[in-house]
Amino acid sequence: MDEVTLVLTEPLTIPVEAESICPDVFADKNCHEIESLLLHHGNKERRLAELFKVHGERSTHIRIESDVSRVKKIGYGMTKGRIVINGNAGMHLGAAMSNGQIIVEGNASDWLGAEMKGGVIRIKGDAGNLVGAAYRGSKSGMNQGMIIIEGNAGNEVGERMRKGTIAIMGRAGDFLGTGMIGGTIIVFGGIGMRAGAEMRRGSIIAFQEECSLQLLPTFRYNCTYSPAFLRVYLKTLQRYGLGIKEEYITGSYRRYNGDIVELGKGEILVYEPGA
Repeated sequence: MDEVTLVLTEPLTIPVEAESICPDVFADKNCHEIESLLLHHGNKERRLAELFKVHGERSTHIRIESDVSRVKKIGYGMTKGRIVINGNAGMHLGAAMSNGQIIVEGNASDWLGAEMKGGVIRIKGDAGNLVGAAYRGSKSGMNQGMIIIEGNAGNEVGERMRKGTIAIMGRAGDFLGTGMIGGTIIVFGGIGMRAGAEMRRGSIIAFQEECSLQLLPTFRYNCTYSPAFLRVYLKTLQRYGLGIKEEYITGSYRRYNGDIVELGKGEILVYEPGA
């Protein structure tokens, strides 16, 4: 399929805000119109062509062949199409998106998929803080969709998320799922301190050894069982080629409910090997 390819003309030292790099914006524009789109480069407005070489036109598929770790808001609010970044990505990637797909071959920065409403984001490397989180002052974060991080993630992942799925193949930092209203977070590596603090509903699934997992005292052990809903989630991740072990799908999990300082209807499920 035809696509629009962007290549940086030179490495960036000053951050760029690029909400206009979005399939919805490119869909009906010819090459010249795309080149004329405005970006905020520091405190100045710049034409897209001043920072990127543009190839292609009128497509909802965008390919970026550069390290754009200093470019913010790529795919912000997108409702369709696909973005592939062959490098690192900057802050607010895919924030508020409601449909479509974003694939990053490198790392992503903070606020990845913040307040997203649908679609799929897949990061082949690491992600920063506040993945799928709510912006300061907002009532809720991620509300639909899926975020897959094949490396590690930072702090406050899924903060105040309402729906959707976040899967992290590596480690997650502190305050995982803080204030969760709903949704599912799956972490295959270790998780940091205070996971699920003030969560009201939702599920956090951990595969960390229980002896090294520090749960808040406001979570209470409930039972050990094999959750049917989790089999569906893990089989879905298998279809993405993530190599989910079969024993995770058929195995048992210790269930802790909390945070009892809130509704206490959230849960943290901890995989129990050999159970």
